Amino acid sequence: MLPMLLLFGLLGVMMYFMSRRQRRAQEQQMQLQNSLAVGDRVMTTSGLYGTVVDVSDDSKIGIEIAPGFETEWLRAAVREKVGPEVEDDEDVVEDDDETVDDELDTVEDRDEVVDTDDDVTADTRDESKKADTKK
Repeated sequence: MLPMLLLFGLLGVMMYFMSRRQRRAQEQQMQLQNSLAVGDRVMTTSGLYGTVVDVSDDSKIGIEIAPGFETEWLRAAVREKVGPEVEDDEDVVEDDDETVDDELDTVEDRDEVVDTDDDVTADTRDESKKADTKK
């Protein structure tokens, strides 16, 4: 009888902690949805990024997903607020140039390794020929 009581007690404690964690997550989600303001950058549950442009309705919000293209979403569809969108294209171009330079260095290093392997293979062939002529 005692093991049965311990089992039910343990089960009750586990259920209590699980429901507490779920309740806390629901409260955080409600706080997020109520704190949305025009200009906030958000991500929806489907992974779409956009900027909040209309919060006049209690259950729906307007999100601009591209310049001049607004869509209407349920507040519940907003997963999280994200950082502001980076609009400085010059930094992106500079980063791309650095990436290309790094890739070129990698390719040059790889070519050196291949050249070294070719020399070793050629030396091995020469030694094989010498060994065959000695026989």
